[in-house]
Amino acid sequence: QVQLVESGGGLVQAGGSLRLSCAASGRTFSSTAMGWFRQAPGKEREFVAGIRRSGSSTYYADAVKGRFTISRDNAKNTVYLEMNSLIPEDTAVYYCASTMVPFTAVPVQTMQYDYWGQGTQVTVSS
Repeated sequence: QVQLVESGGGLVQAGGSLRLSCAASGRTFSSTAMGWFRQAPGKEREFVAGIRRSGSSTYYADAVKGRFTISRDNAKNTVYLEMNSLIPEDTAVYYCASTMVPFTAVPVQTMQYDYWGQGTQVTVSS
């Protein structure tokens, strides 16, 4: 069983930055691909960014490309999402997710992930 705990969300003005963290339990973190998703009120959960096990490969949704950066520290069992140039449309609950399935590419669909955190709220004011 893997437990994921997100932190770092909050209220920020447009143009500001936030750094989300996701701490994972267990000794298998380095064997998991990790992803960040978000869900705004009334909308489906959508992929934001993902990173493969070694951290050598990342992938971003077009909406955040160039503004967000995903990274991981396998020694700390933690994945990060650095969010810059935030806009009101980034407002959502952000979730991290993990999978041990060795996909050849960064998984981008919710069904590809096995474990989910409880989410952290990010609110961007205009």
